[in-house]
Amino acid sequence: MSDLDGNTLVTLRFKPDETETLSVQVLTSVETHRTNPFDYLLETWATRLPIDYPSSLLLQLQPYLSGQQVLYQTSTDPIALQLAQDIVQAVDGNTLGFLSELNQRIYAGCKYMIRETGDPLPPGVTWTTRSGTCRDFAVLFVEACRAIGLAARFVSGYQEGDPDSSDRHLHAWAEVYLPGGGWRGYDPTQGLAVADRHLALVASPLSSYAAPISGSFKQANGAQATMTYQLTIQGLT
Repeated sequence: MSDLDGNTLVTLRFKPDETETLSVQVLTSVETHRTNPFDYLLETWATRLPIDYPSSLLLQLQPYLSGQQVLYQTSTDPIALQLAQDIVQAVDGNTLGFLSELNQRIYAGCKYMIRETGDPLPPGVTWTTRSGTCRDFAVLFVEACRAIGLAARFVSGYQEGDPDSSDRHLHAWAEVYLPGGGWRGYDPTQGLAVADRHLALVASPLSSYAAPISGSFKQANGAQATMTYQLTIQGLT
């Protein structure tokens, strides 16, 4: 089955018997074709910020324009808003210029760190400390986009990484809806526009809904739980 964002879902339920381990093994072969991340023509009415969306499109994009506010009734992060406004001024309101500059500011201005567990940090914390994980950077990017009226969403998946290293992790980046181009990815961890070196698994307005595997279990008799994973990516040219 699929969710509202078109992500394919597989749901498993287990009998209430005790078990020591749960192992999930996935082997996937993917062929990618988008070598040029800019192979589109932006609608003329969307080339400058703020974008004046047609009413029907604006209604459809609401979850991607409000994000966390849908669940928690919170306002836009003021630090992310200030970052977005500074960039809008710097690029004179150019839509694609804004996205490129935001991508580069996060990439060049923040130190990458590995934090295997836990929710993304609030975007204001990430920009203030100038450090974070890929999911922190993606949330910051999304929040800055939404602050100036660009529809954006959080994406989980994999990225090619360093071909000379065997160290691989789940990756996160952002996608922005661009009239004329559809959903287009930006990876502030890498400072790249997303093309054929990224493999998306799931996309959602909320980062909490973008985990490739989620679920719950009951621990009996004080048992401890640990999680390990092994990820291998082999690229063919």
